[in-house]
Amino acid sequence: MTTAFKVIIAGCGSMANTWADYAKGREDVEIVGLVDIQETFAKAFADRHGLSCPTYTNINDALVSSGANIVFDVTIPASHYGISTAALKHGCHVFSEKPLAESMTECLDIVNLAESAGRTHAVMQNRRFDPRIRAFKSLIDSGTIGKPGFIGADFFLGAHFGGFRDLMDSPLLLDMAIHTFDQARMISGADPVSVYCQEFNPPGSWYAGNAMAICIYEMSDGSVFNYRGSWCAEGAQTSWEAAWRVTGERGTAIWDGHDEIYAEVVAEGDQSGSFIRKYERIEGTLPAMAKTGHHGCLEHMFHALEAGIKPETDCSDNVYSMAMVLAALESAKTGRKIMISEFMNGMGA
Repeated sequence: MTTAFKVIIAGCGSMANTWADYAKGREDVEIVGLVDIQETFAKAFADRHGLSCPTYTNINDALVSSGANIVFDVTIPASHYGISTAALKHGCHVFSEKPLAESMTECLDIVNLAESAGRTHAVMQNRRFDPRIRAFKSLIDSGTIGKPGFIGADFFLGAHFGGFRDLMDSPLLLDMAIHTFDQARMISGADPVSVYCQEFNPPGSWYAGNAMAICIYEMSDGSVFNYRGSWCAEGAQTSWEAAWRVTGERGTAIWDGHDEIYAEVVAEGDQSGSFIRKYERIEGTLPAMAKTGHHGCLEHMFHALEAGIKPETDCSDNVYSMAMVLAALESAKTGRKIMISEFMNGMGA
C-alpha cells in the first residue's frame, strides 16, 4: 500500500513527541525525516520513537532528499517563518505549532505563499479541540443568553519554564496569548477591529520581558473582548484554558476553564417590580469527541487535507488571531489604540 502522507518533523524537542505519537498512529502516514539544529537531538528522538528515517540539521536538505509532502513544524517561534516558507516553496503542506510567525509581515507572507502554491498551511490551536470550549460555544450560539456584548478572559498562571521563554521580550503575548485570543475568536465567531493594550512586568516576575498584559478589543460583531493575563501569577491560578465570562441580552455564560459550564438567564414571568431579577441556570452539554487537544487538531488538519477544504486553523484564518497578538504588542509599544485592519494593511495585507 502506498503511503499517502510522507512527513518531516522539524524540531525534535519535547512538544514533537505528541506530534510523532499522532503520526505513528495513522496507517497512511510515514515519517521520512527528522530535522533539528542539534543532530544529536534528532537521533535521540528517532531512537525514542523507534524511527529509522534519516536525520538532518537543515530543512532544505531534508526537503530535497526525503520525498516529503507534509512538514510538521515544531520548532521555536523564531524559526517558523523559515521552515514554513522553505516547505511551501518545495511544494509541501505545513502543519505548524503556534504562532504562525513572529511578525505581521512574515504571517502575511506565509498566507500569500500558501495560497499561490496551492498548499495548506495550518496552525496548531489545540484549545479549539476541547469538548468543554465546544460546549461553551454551543451554549452561546444557541441564543441562550441572547446577543453577546462582552467577552472576558482571565489567565493567571505562575509558569516556571526556564529556557527561551524566560528571555523573550514579550513571553505572555507572543508565546501564549495566541491561544486565548484564538479561543475568543472561536467563541464569538468574530474578528478583531481594534485593540488597546498595556503590557508590563510586575514585581516578583522571573521573566526578563513583560509577563503580564491587559487588552481591550473591539470585535466585528460589536462586542468587546477583555483579556487579563499573567504568566508570573503565584497563587489562585486559573486553568490553562482561562476563565471566561460572556454577557448577553438575557444573561451570562460562564466557563471556569475546568468543568463548570453554564448560563444564568432571566427567569420567565413578570419581574417588572424586581430590583434584582431572578435567574435560571442552564447547564452546558459536552459533545462527543473521539480525539481532543493536539491529536484532535491534527485529526482535523488531515481530514481537511483529504477533503480538499481549508481546516479551521488554516493560516488564512489564523492570521487574524496573530493580528490580535501583534497589534496588542504595537499598542503596548506606542501607548495608543490600534485599528487592526490598518495595522494589517500597513504590513502588506
